[in-house]
Amino acid sequence: MEPIIPPIRNAARALILQDASILLLRKDGYAEGERFALPGGGQDIGETLLQALTRECMEEIGTHVDIHRLVYVADYFKPRDTDPRSTRQLVEFLFECTIPDDYTPVNGSRPDKHQVEVVWARLDELAGMPLYPKSLIPYLANSREHAGTVYLGTIDW
Repeated sequence: MEPIIPPIRNAARALILQDASILLLRKDGYAEGERFALPGGGQDIGETLLQALTRECMEEIGTHVDIHRLVYVADYFKPRDTDPRSTRQLVEFLFECTIPDDYTPVNGSRPDKHQVEVVWARLDELAGMPLYPKSLIPYLANSREHAGTVYLGTIDW
C-alpha cells in the first residue's frame, strides 16, 4: 500500500433528490475524462460538518441548502496523483438536503477544481455514469432500499 497522507479528511456531501433525479457536479480535465460527484467538500478547522456543507454548496452550486438528516457515512482510501504516489483516507458524511423549488443548476462563486457544470442526472442512469466514489451508486440509486443503513464501512474509490 502507498503511504497515507495524514490527517484523515472529513467531507460533507449533499444528497439532493428531486423526482427521479439527483443533483451532481460534472467535472472534466482528468486523464480518464469526465466524472461526476456530489456537491460538498472538506471540513475546515473550526467548522462543523453542517457549516462546511452550507459553505461548499454556496461555492459549488450557488444556492443555500436545507440540511435535513445524515443519511450515510463512508470511509475510503483515495489514490492521489502525487509524486511519489500517495493515498489519503477520507470520511464522507452524506446529508439529505433540499434546495429552493426555483433553483436552476449553475456553478457557484467558487466551483470545485475541474468543475464544469451542475446537472440533474436520472437515478436510473447512475450505474452507467463515471460517478466518484463509484461504490456509492447502489446506495444513491436505491436509497429507499437502504433506509436505516448509515455506516457503509470502507468503500472503493
